[in-house]
Amino acid sequence: MSFALYLVGFLLITGGVAWGLVVAGVPHLYVGIACLILLGLGIVTGVAKTRTRDPSQ
Repeated sequence: MSFALYLVGFLLITGGVAWGLVVAGVPHLYVGIACLILLGLGIVTGVAKTRTRDPSQ
């Protein structure tokens, strides 16, 4: 559940960045590339922060 909340928050941030880039006049190709990079980073950091640690033996 916390991963889903983390991902929703990251999607909102990515949408805001994309909107800002479009308003600034950045070409759509670069906006798409930036969004893919941000989504990849969001997934990697979300998994790293929300995964359960293995108990030490």
